[in-house]
Amino acid sequence: MITPFTEPRPLPDYRAVLAVDAKGFTRRPGSTHADLAAVIPGLVESAMEAAGLADAWAAREFFSHTGDGLATGLPTRIVPHLLHPFPLHLQEQLERFRYQQAAAEPLRMRVALHIGPLSAAVGPYGSSGNGDARNDTHRLLDSGPVREALERHSAHVTLVALIVSDRVFQDVVVPGYTGRHPHHFTPVTAAVAGKDFNQAAWLYLPSPSGTVSAPPQAAPEAGHAGPGPGATAPAKFAVGVNHGQVNESAHGTFHFGSAGGAA
Repeated sequence: MITPFTEPRPLPDYRAVLAVDAKGFTRRPGSTHADLAAVIPGLVESAMEAAGLADAWAAREFFSHTGDGLATGLPTRIVPHLLHPFPLHLQEQLERFRYQQAAAEPLRMRVALHIGPLSAAVGPYGSSGNGDARNDTHRLLDSGPVREALERHSAHVTLVALIVSDRVFQDVVVPGYTGRHPHHFTPVTAAVAGKDFNQAAWLYLPSPSGTVSAPPQAAPEAGHAGPGPGATAPAKFAVGVNHGQVNESAHGTFHFGSAGGAA
C-alpha cells in the first residue's frame, strides 16, 4: 500500500456515481423487505432503458446492492442523460409500480449523482469503486435537503428527489449539456448529522407538488457568508424552484409558496 502524499500514483478514470435509496424502507414490515429489495434494481434498470441507457447500464463498472437501494459506477459521458430524462423515467416507473401494487404507502426514492476519480479494480472481497467520490455520493444521498424534499412534497405526486454535486451542476448543467435548464435546480447545502460533510449541492424534482412547507437551505452566492467550514457555495448560479416556477432575487433569497398541507 502506498502512503498518501509521499509519491505520485496513477489517477483513476473519472466515473459517474449514481446512488439510489428507498424512502422509509425500514419502517415497512420486515416481511416485505426482501421483495422490495429485489424490485428496486429492476425499477432503476427499466428507467435506464427508457432513457436510452441500456448499454451503459449493462456495462456498469461497479455495482453494490444496499438492500434498500444501490450504488453503481457509470461512464461520465452519460451524465447528461442521468440528469434528464432518467429521473423522469424513474418517476414514471414508480408511478406504474404504485398502481400495480395499490399500496397505502407508495415507494419513493432519493437519488444522488456525483463524478470523480474512482478505481473499478475489484478488491479481495469483491469490493470496487472505492474512493472520495463514492463516499461523497452516499453523503449526498443521506443529506438533509434531499430527505426533506420528499417530506415536504406530496407522496401522491413526488416520488423521486435527485441531489447532484456542485461539480456535476457546474460541469454538465451550466454549460447546457443536459436537457434541463439551470433554473430547474435549487441550490442547497448538503450536510449529514454526525458526519464531517458540508457541501454545496443542487436539488431537482422531476415531478414537484404543491405542498412545500419550508424552503431548503439555500447556498449563498459568492461574496456572502458561507454555510460553514468546508462548504463551497455554488457561485455561478443562484436560483430557486417553487412548485415548478422560478423565483430569483437580487441576493439569492428563495421564496416558496405557502403550504397546502403536510406531505
